[in-house]
Amino acid sequence: QVQLVESGGGLVQAGESLTLSCAGTGIRLSANGVAWHRQAPDKQREWVATVAAGGATNYADSVNPRFHIWRDNDRNTVFLQMNSLQPQDTAVYFCNTLFRNRSYWGQGTQVTVSS
Repeated sequence: QVQLVESGGGLVQAGESLTLSCAGTGIRLSANGVAWHRQAPDKQREWVATVAAGGATNYADSVNPRFHIWRDNDRNTVFLQMNSLQPQDTAVYFCNTLFRNRSYWGQGTQVTVSS
C-alpha cells in the first residue's frame, strides 16, 4: 500500500525557516516525481515545488528562491526547506506523487508563520 506521510510543520515567526519531510512507504520515491502543494485557509490548493525522477527541480514564483526541494533516496524521503518564511506562507502543506496512473497525497502538515 502506497502512503505518503508529511512532517515538520509548526509555528514560526516571519523570517525563520522550517524543513518539511515527505516519507514514502510502499513506493520508491526516487523513481517518481514528487511535488509539494499548499492550501491556505479559504484558498485553493496551489503547487509549490517539484523534484522530478531525474532530479530536476521546479518552483512556483512565489517561493523561488526561498524554498529548496530535494530527496534523500536512502531514507526514501523528499524534503522541502523553507527559508525567509512570511505570513503568506501559512498553509497546510501536502506532498503528492503519481504512481501507476494514480495520484497519492499525504495528510498534510500545518505551517503557521506569525508576523
